[in-house]
Amino acid sequence: MRQTTYDTDTGMQDRAILVSLITPDIKRGPGNPEHSLQELVSLAETAGVEVLASLTQNKEKIDTKWFIGKGKVEELRAAAEELGATTAIFDQELSGAQVRNLEESLDLKIIDRTQLILDIFAQRAKTREGIIQVELAQLSYLLPRLSGHGKNLSRLGGGIGTRGPGESKLETDRRHIRDRISDLKHTLAEVVRHRTLHRERRKKSGVQQVALVGYTNAGKSTLLRELTQADVYVENQLFATLDPTSRNLTLPSGSEVVLTDTVGFIQNLPHDLIAAFRATLEEVCEADLVLHVIDSSSIMREEQISVVEHILGELGAADKPQLMIYNKMDLVVAGSGQLLPANGPDTLVINAYNDSDLLRLRQKIQDKMTGATRTFVLPAERGDLIALAYRTGDVLEQSVEGESMWLTVQLNKQDYEVHGHTLEQYVH
Repeated sequence: MRQTTYDTDTGMQDRAILVSLITPDIKRGPGNPEHSLQELVSLAETAGVEVLASLTQNKEKIDTKWFIGKGKVEELRAAAEELGATTAIFDQELSGAQVRNLEESLDLKIIDRTQLILDIFAQRAKTREGIIQVELAQLSYLLPRLSGHGKNLSRLGGGIGTRGPGESKLETDRRHIRDRISDLKHTLAEVVRHRTLHRERRKKSGVQQVALVGYTNAGKSTLLRELTQADVYVENQLFATLDPTSRNLTLPSGSEVVLTDTVGFIQNLPHDLIAAFRATLEEVCEADLVLHVIDSSSIMREEQISVVEHILGELGAADKPQLMIYNKMDLVVAGSGQLLPANGPDTLVINAYNDSDLLRLRQKIQDKMTGATRTFVLPAERGDLIALAYRTGDVLEQSVEGESMWLTVQLNKQDYEVHGHTLEQYVH
């Protein structure tokens, strides 16, 4: 359910004008400014804000004092007075000084894209780990900007941009906030240690890991639920789930893998947020296979794919075996110019609610995670080699002939790449 954000000073819902600056540097950067502004509308609505209008300015470079030009500030003031706006939300990140100058000139609450995303994460965080991660990201973002958020910070619980750490923490001096950040990092380090132990146990048990990644609202949680019958929250909204959820997935062969849903990505995902959620996102780095879920119907599909690939690169997971899953094929409008790719070894086009598509996906996951089937003829007295064969895949058949044991094995690609060279000389 979407949460409506209110300013407790007035009891009114936040009413915002969205502002985007387009410079040559921004144009050359990742993403499309126009699409980014459309996305900002969705982000604001997800945060419970009523969007009244949007303003765009083309400028050669960023104004260090006002971000947008002084003339555009006057235009924004007039629009805010006419429409009754309480808030201005900027699509790019602002400095503390820019926030302070804009607040004083406009008498509006000033929020940038990063702070808006952090606010949504604060609404969504439910588990202790998620709450810690979000607070750490918020404080890391606000620390260098304290001098620019005086008016915002004086509003206790005053709608977007003030949720989470709270006034008592944010209005203390920098030393206090640094101490709080240090405490949060220490607590998060314990979470990382426990998560690492769990991963090591799973590795020792031989259970393979599959990670769902993708742009927010691409349908990852829906796929997790439909594939595993998991009781997980699914909603058509941005960042519907934050905390990683793992469930067992049974493949057509009867073997099981662990399927983990991860937080959705978005254009210009705040670096502080990536850093805070690194413990969670490391699940992707440890996965044997990455399922990149794509919203086939999105007009920003190619940009969203690029964003996900960029973040995977930042995490060090770009070289992981990957399967591109084009979801929501049923929502692609005929004649819209959006073409669906052909199914291939690394690509699958599906509707997450179609049983036959889910069966094809299970088979594709199995095919990606298993190698060829090979028969090894091993000396019967070499228990170490027999055990190694069992560790590198699923033994389909075994028989003993004289002093030799014959094993037919469907290989696990990753395990065989690491250990298989020892068995190569025994291939029949």
